Amino acid sequence: MSTALLIVGYGDIGQRVAALALAAGRTVSVLVRSSEKAAALRADGIAAVLGDLDDTAAPVRELHPAGTTVLYTVPPPGGGEYDVRLRVLLASIEPGQEPEKIVYLSTTGVYGDQQGALVTEETPTKATTSRARRRLDAESLLLSWGRNRGVKIVTLRVSGIYGANRLPLNRLREGAPVLRSEESPFSNRIHADDLSRLCLVAADQGEDGEIINICDGETSTMTDYFNAVADAFSLPRPPQVTMAQAKECMPPLLLSYFSESRRLDNRRMRERLGGELLYPDLASGLAACKKDLV
Repeated sequence: MSTALLIVGYGDIGQRVAALALAAGRTVSVLVRSSEKAAALRADGIAAVLGDLDDTAAPVRELHPAGTTVLYTVPPPGGGEYDVRLRVLLASIEPGQEPEKIVYLSTTGVYGDQQGALVTEETPTKATTSRARRRLDAESLLLSWGRNRGVKIVTLRVSGIYGANRLPLNRLREGAPVLRSEESPFSNRIHADDLSRLCLVAADQGEDGEIINICDGETSTMTDYFNAVADAFSLPRPPQVTMAQAKECMPPLLLSYFSESRRLDNRRMRERLGGELLYPDLASGLAACKKDLV
């Protein structure tokens, strides 16, 4: 088992995972676009690999992931049905330089609208948005590539991520509407700190070909979520509108989330990745967020 970690996608989750990995004594490297960012990372004890996954004409020449576990958190680019960024990464890995394992952060959006039904990892995917279809393309591509190159692939299908820097506080302050409670779909969440820890556990314990749903196990509705955030931060609860009204006033991305309903089963996550979550429900997670923002 490799303790060396290569993080591809150094956003919020990538940074949290890197901090945990360094604290655990792991060797961490990160793929970045700019030499300035690379210098800043090196000053923090993180090795940097220069490369741009949006440059489809050039491979990432500095990429030498042999002996590492790769955590891939990069979302596909907008548009189309394929994840071209992932294709650039895989095309850059030369024979003999394969990592031991790739942990891929996908989305539970690949299940589509399940009309509130309980969803396990065996539930057939039903991606209806191009965004979700690009994720399914990435999952399929990775599994095929991994089989051909002898690399273990672990897929984490992640529910809605929340954390102190990811809350809809501005929308609430603006009085933006949500769907009325009677029409609001079921949704599922995971705190960013819990997701980051689970990424490291999956890097160590995830088995080849595994798909694992990631959520805290507490199912509520999207409207319940917005109301809970408002209550936690002493903000007015958002006004509620019908679906017909929402189609006239909501941003397309948010509307797409309000158009899919499913309840996630996280038994496999608990059995395979183990341990108690830091924030097993929204109330405890929001209390921590509030402390972080004080």
